[in-house]
Amino acid sequence: HHMICSFCSTGVLLSIQKYFNISDSTSGLLQTVFICSFMLLAPVFGYLGDRYNRKVIMVAGMVVWIVTTLSSSFVTESYFWLLIVLRALVGTGEASYVTIAPTIIGDMFTGTKRTLMISFFYIFIPVGSGLGYILGATIASATGDWRWALRLNPILGGLGLVLLIFLIPNPPRGASETQGATCMERTTYLEDIKYLLRNRSFVWSSLGVTAMAFVTGALAFWTPTFLSRARVIQGLTNPCTKEPCDPSDSYIFGAITVVTGVVGVFIGTYISRRLRDTVANADPLICAVGMLSSSPCLFIAIVLASTSIPATYACIGIGETLLSLNWAILADILLCVVIPTRRATAEALQIMVCHLLGDAGSPYLLGAISDALSTVKPDSPDWRFRSLEYSVLLCPFIGVLGGLFFLLTALYIKADKKAAEMLMKGNITTAESPPD
Repeated sequence: HHMICSFCSTGVLLSIQKYFNISDSTSGLLQTVFICSFMLLAPVFGYLGDRYNRKVIMVAGMVVWIVTTLSSSFVTESYFWLLIVLRALVGTGEASYVTIAPTIIGDMFTGTKRTLMISFFYIFIPVGSGLGYILGATIASATGDWRWALRLNPILGGLGLVLLIFLIPNPPRGASETQGATCMERTTYLEDIKYLLRNRSFVWSSLGVTAMAFVTGALAFWTPTFLSRARVIQGLTNPCTKEPCDPSDSYIFGAITVVTGVVGVFIGTYISRRLRDTVANADPLICAVGMLSSSPCLFIAIVLASTSIPATYACIGIGETLLSLNWAILADILLCVVIPTRRATAEALQIMVCHLLGDAGSPYLLGAISDALSTVKPDSPDWRFRSLEYSVLLCPFIGVLGGLFFLLTALYIKADKKAAEMLMKGNITTAESPPD
């Protein structure tokens, strides 16, 4: 649940922009610093998570997260830099939790049951981020103050913390696969990294996830603003001059994110379970199809925005559903090609790469492209929309690239799965590279 509330700030982006008086690219920075810290700390927690008590690490991370989120709601307008620093610290909490939680689930279940449990975990990412928009925007307009949107999070976080402390076990690594007997020896961090870089399924699927993160991160951040500018162009609303700005696009987009996330994850998991026994590389193929088919939908959605908002929402809905097919399957791919004692490191490395090259930069990059284009005709509201439209069009192209990475994963996954199974049975004493 935890992944969740970091997104509340995007639901009140327009108001924050007005309050601190910042440009498109500077507001993209808020997301960028959060993701950068999250990404740089993930490998640290991955290293710890493969070696020390995972539950303690998760609890500590959540405490940091609650404290920093609460503090950031008290920043005054002249201290924008402080808001940036606190956003960076929020990343600590995320990193500790997200790298370690899937590995605990992996140690509690096997086979189809594991796929199902992992998919529940991943369903809450889109659900949480969508609710973040809706709750963030609702609380901001109800109280007339965007800060209350940030104050709700720690309350929910506190509930999560209690559940975590009392309900979550700390199973031994590899417990589900080896019936509790862990026969795997300790290795150094460098050996772990080398093993992962030689693991082709892991490398290609990580690049696929990266493309996906680029697209979902950029869209999550910019869609409400993009659509409110589209409404201005169509003469449906006037430009926002004072906060709180009209949050209706945050509501609709939030609802779409929740629904498509849940539907997509269920469909993806269902197809994966049906095909798994007959098609050895079903998982990466589903991811590839999901990404390749979502790109045209998103492209059409962006192009239609200036003429019809409902049509845009329909296409975004279809596109996001197809993208969400991948959420649960991705974790499953990782768990089946990486041995248990290296999973937290693998999760962390994947998270780092997918954010570094994916959604850490994409909101900022799109904001910067938009700012650069808008200088062509600085005073035209029409061009203010067009400049953002042209920059958002980068997303579908990156989506196609991601689809190709998953097709490459499909080529290697069978051999890599076998290599991981052999290692777990202890047939290979040291981590040799998988046979070609």
